[in-house]
Amino acid sequence: MTELDTFGIFRPLLFTIAYDILGCAADAEDVLQDSYLRWRDATEVTHPRAYLVQIVTRQAINHLRSVRRRREDYVGSWLPEPIRTTPDAGHDVLLAESVSMAMLLVLETLGPTERAVFVLSEVFGHSYGEIADMIDKSDTAVRQIAHRARAHVAARRRRFQPDSDTSRAVIDRFLLAAHTGDVSALMAALAPDVVQISDGGGRVSAARRPIIGAESVARFLIGLAHTSMAGATVEFGCFNAMPAVIVRAEKGDLDTVLLVELTDGLVAGLYAIRNPDKLQSVEVLRTLDITADPH
Repeated sequence: MTELDTFGIFRPLLFTIAYDILGCAADAEDVLQDSYLRWRDATEVTHPRAYLVQIVTRQAINHLRSVRRRREDYVGSWLPEPIRTTPDAGHDVLLAESVSMAMLLVLETLGPTERAVFVLSEVFGHSYGEIADMIDKSDTAVRQIAHRARAHVAARRRRFQPDSDTSRAVIDRFLLAAHTGDVSALMAALAPDVVQISDGGGRVSAARRPIIGAESVARFLIGLAHTSMAGATVEFGCFNAMPAVIVRAEKGDLDTVLLVELTDGLVAGLYAIRNPDKLQSVEVLRTLDITADPH
């Protein structure tokens, strides 16, 4: 088996780790490309999986440190790059949650090392000793980092509900109410503390700040439906293990990927990615397999 064949076997796992740490598919691909070159030039590797996870983790931490300033200077709200996932991605709820928009935004508030330790321990089940070897720290230091990261995430995480057969019906009601301008019906589909976040990256028009509360979000969405989104067409998809609406302008050009977070049958979060740089992979139809974990 060649180096490329071996790397290909572990690629889905490695990409998921890199994406969880970075929140950007393009950055994750850069990390995998660099990691492959290091893997290709390595000699006498006894445990390929452990070696590759270590390389990808270290490269992802370094890459995240380098892009942090760029994200701090980002125009408007920053959202992770959406990535297609398979409809059954929610079967592994913990893994599915790790790539959800809500969780990725929480992870964004962690430092690079804390984020990597949380992902490796809580999502992929690595021991503190294994992680210590990966990031070149002591077991005690990793344990302390993991404790801080776990407490930080627990204080901010929202209850995750993966995409399911009932999601389409809820979203249908939500879209119909927005299209018809029925504020009462739309508010009935929204959680009282619903949050709407738009990411235009300064490239296209988008709300610069999060919109919070059922009435505010309802009026904002109805306004969009009857102005800039008038004549748009929609199709359904699954991104980041969440139900999503793909919005196309009148001429068929991709305009927005709207990820919908559902809790107890209500829309609790709306994440609208409009930045063209983050929508390039949507048309490529690349799908992230978040269930693959070869040993």
